[in-house]
Amino acid sequence: MSISEAARVSVPDDREPDYVIAASASQIETTPRTLKHDDTFAVFDAHGDAVPGLASNHGVFHRDTRHLSHYFLTIEGVRPLLLSSTVRDDNATLTCDLTNPDLGAAEGVAEILHDLIHIRRSRFLYRSTCHECISVHNYDVEPRNIALALSFAADFADLFEVRGATRLRRGTLRAPDVARDTVRLAYSGLDGGQRMTVLRFEPAPTTLSGGHALFQLDLPPGGTQVLYFEVRCEGHVPDETPKLAFRRALRLSRATLRARAARATQVVSSNQHFNDALRRATSDLNILVTDTPEGSYPYAGVPWFSTVFGRDALITAFQTLWMDPCIARGVLLHLAANQADRLDPAADAEPGKILHEVRFGEMAELGEVPFRRYYGSVDSTPLFVMLAGAHLERTGDLDTARLLWPSVQAALGWITDHGDRDGDGFVEYGRMRGDGLVNQGWKDSHDSVFHADGSLARGPIALVEVQGYVYAAWRAAAAIARQLGLDGEASAFEVRAERLKTAFDAAFFDAALGTYVLALDGEKRPCRVRTSNAGHTLFSGIATPERAEAVVAQLMCNSSFTGWGVRTLASTEARYNPMSYHNGSVWPHDNAMIALGLARYGFRAEVARIFEGLFRAAIYFDLRRLPELFCGFTRQRSQGPVSYPVACAPQAWAAAAPLALLQATLGLGFDTAARRVTFDRPTMPDFLDSLVLRGLRLGEDGIDVKIQRAGTSAALSVLERRGAVGLKVEA
Repeated sequence: MSISEAARVSVPDDREPDYVIAASASQIETTPRTLKHDDTFAVFDAHGDAVPGLASNHGVFHRDTRHLSHYFLTIEGVRPLLLSSTVRDDNATLTCDLTNPDLGAAEGVAEILHDLIHIRRSRFLYRSTCHECISVHNYDVEPRNIALALSFAADFADLFEVRGATRLRRGTLRAPDVARDTVRLAYSGLDGGQRMTVLRFEPAPTTLSGGHALFQLDLPPGGTQVLYFEVRCEGHVPDETPKLAFRRALRLSRATLRARAARATQVVSSNQHFNDALRRATSDLNILVTDTPEGSYPYAGVPWFSTVFGRDALITAFQTLWMDPCIARGVLLHLAANQADRLDPAADAEPGKILHEVRFGEMAELGEVPFRRYYGSVDSTPLFVMLAGAHLERTGDLDTARLLWPSVQAALGWITDHGDRDGDGFVEYGRMRGDGLVNQGWKDSHDSVFHADGSLARGPIALVEVQGYVYAAWRAAAAIARQLGLDGEASAFEVRAERLKTAFDAAFFDAALGTYVLALDGEKRPCRVRTSNAGHTLFSGIATPERAEAVVAQLMCNSSFTGWGVRTLASTEARYNPMSYHNGSVWPHDNAMIALGLARYGFRAEVARIFEGLFRAAIYFDLRRLPELFCGFTRQRSQGPVSYPVACAPQAWAAAAPLALLQATLGLGFDTAARRVTFDRPTMPDFLDSLVLRGLRLGEDGIDVKIQRAGTSAALSVLERRGAVGLKVEA
């Protein structure tokens, strides 16, 4: 274990350092309001404040460091009353409307009754800066002198500290540097880095200190005064870019979001609740997407995973490929640029392996956590090859395929040379550093892979879904190779795929269990546990048709399907807990991948059940936003789903889940050679009567399609055609 002598993370000896997120406070209780732009995100409460102790994750974060930990507004020394709090439909701004409570009369000051002073806080993030405009309006018939105050602080905590890690030593907080309208808060890290938060106020406060700004406002009857605050995050190198005024920065921020939205297919339905949920989902994706030198890349989620994750981005790209292939291209090129090229046990890296996670905070820089540039993911590499093939099939973009081909070959080399650790033909994982992730599939909790009696599996572990991804990777590589004129390599890849499929069926299907086992442990003993992982064999196509029916029956039975979605673990299993992270909860992305697999094998009714369950769940969540996960309790009449206390929201692959479900329902695909959009046995869920898809694109050309319910199927018509794009419907 490589830990700096300067600073250590305290991990008890009797448990794995699985980097769980401490649940000292439920986000449900604090009504979090989140904003994000590129490498900066913020979490506030409904008032627009960041309140220490109320929720551990409040504040403004930049590159895995909390640059503002306390931010609290008062009027005449007390907290205003909350009127409303909302994030715009496009996620551009947070707006909080507040008013004064009854303010007692002080000597020489008249009493102010409640609801006479209106305060509107409007806030957004852009280019590592949190911009805020506060408008204060006097609705009294008398003039009022109001003391409006803002207290603030920056603890410069590493994100992993905020998540619950304990550090024995920290760097040094510098004394605040206070000017007339500016405060600079700084921290010298143990990694040698200097991190700074610059607060600027316009107009200058009446009084200003290192943690407090006071404004004495003279408001005539009907009068308004406007204040502008700016919180700028600076890292190792001071930010020399020109500072933008509030309104100009807001225009640029919204323009960025509009540009991202404009390139994607637009969806409008007959159900306004669905429209609201889908609008929120696409808006969440737009803010999570971050511009990298290689293109658009969706960060995984706010607050804990607002950074590059390989697996999350690859799956998000799969889910959004039909409507915005630019995301997939950006993900592929960025991951190719960061593919491992050497053996590095400290990073769980091997040649050809695809990135798992990148972190920029002090703890990562010091090696206190292993995630500075970490490759401890067994599934990112085959998913990368799968997505490369899917992107070529969707777009016909041979130039990008040629560009990616060396990385695809390197990834296949990793699968052969390093992924198959014992030469049995299956890909296994096992960490190389003691504090790395013990489980390296998408269910990466320390207790997520176990045997029927509940005992934890010992590695190296071969997960069921990973073998499916590897099978699909060989097939995808074969398809790319054929398009590149490499027929010999393509044939060899196809042979490997079929060989794996045969071996997989023999080793993983359990007739008594009625489905595929979760995994094979290091002694090749099957983990005879019913999980949602088996559903991913439908997504990858490794399941034979006769096995698929049994898998579907298990996924959709009462022990697995809650009414809201498929549980990660069936209620019959030893470690089942509907409130756990991976052992009984419901994950929207997991269900979306299962639904895509169900559609592949023709199980349309089951797709509709999952779609309906997740749609109804979304209605109950704040802002109609599907969270990272929710508890796996059985659906009850007239009651919503049970929230998971520290689920990320927004989360990229959760936001993209409804889009993948829509594709699965419609059987939507693309035939680039024939220049047409295809619909294979399209159906409509019960909650939709009609649907319009605008801007289904093939290159620069596009088509707008209307889908209308027609009994148990759907009728399609072309509304508009741009260029030579056809439509094909398979009944």
